[in-house]
Amino acid sequence: MRILMVASEALPFAKTGGLADVVGALPQALQRLGHHVDIAMPRYRGIDGEPLSTLSVALGGQISEAELQLTKTGNVRVLLVGRPEYFQRDHLYGVADHDYPDNPERFAFLSQAALNWATGDGHYDVIHAHDWQAGLVPVLAARMFRTGAAPRRIPTVLTIHNLAYQGIFDASWLPRLGLGWDLMRPEALEYWGRISFLKGGILFSRLITTVSPRYALEIQTPALGFGFDGIIRDRSRDLVGILNGIDYDQWDPARDTHLPIPFTASKLEGKEAAKRQVLATYGLPVADATLRRPLVGMISRLVDQKGFDLLAALADELPRLNATFVLLGSGERRYEDLWLGLAARYPRQIGARIGFDEGLAHLIEGGADLFLMPSRFEPCGLNQMYSLRYGTVPLVRATGGLFDTVRNFNPRTGDGTGFTFDDYTPQALLGTLRWALGVFDDRAVWRRIQASGMSQDHSWDASAREYVKVYERAAAHRVWQ
Repeated sequence: MRILMVASEALPFAKTGGLADVVGALPQALQRLGHHVDIAMPRYRGIDGEPLSTLSVALGGQISEAELQLTKTGNVRVLLVGRPEYFQRDHLYGVADHDYPDNPERFAFLSQAALNWATGDGHYDVIHAHDWQAGLVPVLAARMFRTGAAPRRIPTVLTIHNLAYQGIFDASWLPRLGLGWDLMRPEALEYWGRISFLKGGILFSRLITTVSPRYALEIQTPALGFGFDGIIRDRSRDLVGILNGIDYDQWDPARDTHLPIPFTASKLEGKEAAKRQVLATYGLPVADATLRRPLVGMISRLVDQKGFDLLAALADELPRLNATFVLLGSGERRYEDLWLGLAARYPRQIGARIGFDEGLAHLIEGGADLFLMPSRFEPCGLNQMYSLRYGTVPLVRATGGLFDTVRNFNPRTGDGTGFTFDDYTPQALLGTLRWALGVFDDRAVWRRIQASGMSQDHSWDASAREYVKVYERAAAHRVWQ
C-alpha cells in the first residue's frame, strides 16, 4: 500500500513529545513490511531538503504558495511544507505556556498543502493524520471530493495520541480558513460554541486509532474522555487501540553508543558502569554505598499528567527513602523549582537537570535500577518500554499504555516485569515505591524481574502489522458518509 502520513512533528527533524517518536518510527516499520510511506510535515527552522516545487494553497479568500522540499529519514521520503511566516519560528506551537494565536491557520495550511500534494500525486491508498494539528485533513478531504476538487476521496485514518489536546479555537476561524458555516454544528466541528480540529478529524475520518488498547477504552469514559467521551463512544465501532512500539535500532543496550559499556540480559555488568556515569554526571557521590543503593530515574515533562503533583506531595518523604533520585525534564516552573530545590538541599541523594538531552536520557535508562512513571493518565508511554528493554524496572500507575505494557510483580509466583499501583494518591505511590525498594534488596528476585522485562518484544514490527490491517479496512470502504 501507499500511505501518506501528515503530522506536525517527526524524528529526527522536530520533536516535543511522543508523537515525533511514532511518526519517525512507524513508517520505517511499514517500509520493512513492504509498504511505501511518505511523511508530510512543516519545514520548521533548521530543517532543509532538496527543493521540489511550489504548490498553491487556498485558505479563505487568500491563495498562498507552499514551498515544497523533499528529504529522507532512512528509506522514508519526507515532504517538507514550507511557508516562512508560518513555520520559521523559534518553537513549534508557541512560547512558554502560550500557543501561537495563528495556530489554526498554520496547521490548516499544512493539512491543505498535504492534501493538494496527495490528490495531485494520485497514488495514495490511505492518508494517515496525527492529532489535532492534522485533524482538518479528513474534513478537507471530504470537502475536496464533494466539490470535485479531488477526483476521488482518499480514505483517511486519524490517530489520537493524547485526547487532552483537542485543537479548540474560536468559531470565527471558519470563514478565515475557507470553511463553511455548515460545519458549525454538533455533527461536524462545533464544540460548545467553538470549533475543534480534533473533533472534525474524529467525525470525518474513516477509522480512528489511538495508541494503546487500554487508552481506547479509557477515552470513552467521562473520567478520561476530556469532554469527548460521548463523541468517541458514537464512533466506537471504528476505533482501534494499537500499542506504540519503540525503535529497537535506537534503543538497544547491546549497541547503544551513549552507554559506557554495552550490556545484555545475560551480561548486565554494563549497567553498573552506566550507573556510575549517571551519578558522576549529576555530581552525586560515586561510592560503594551509593552504588548499592537503588537509583531511581525519571525522564519526563514536569506536569500534573505525569504525576508530578503526587511527587510534590511526597517531597519530604523521598529524601528519607534508601534510594538516589535523578530527574531529567522540563515543564511547569513550580515543578522545575521544586526539583532544583530538592537537589540543592539533598545533594547526595537527588540530582535534577532541567531540559532535555538525548544522550543523557539513554544513559539514565541504562544506569537506573528503577524508573518512576506515576502518570495520572498515559495514552501509551514510551519510557516504560525503553526501561524494560534496558533492564530498568518500571514503577508505573496502571493506566493506558502503562497498564498494557507493565505486569505487576507477584511475590508468590515471582512473575512480573515491574510494579504498578491503581489509586491516584500520594499514599499509593509511596507504598508501591517502598515495596519496590524492598524487593531490590533481594538481588536474585530483582534479576528475575529485569530478565523478564528485557525479554518482552515492544518493537514497532508487531504494531505496524496492526496498522496495516486498519489501512486495508479503511481502503476497502471507499464510500462512506
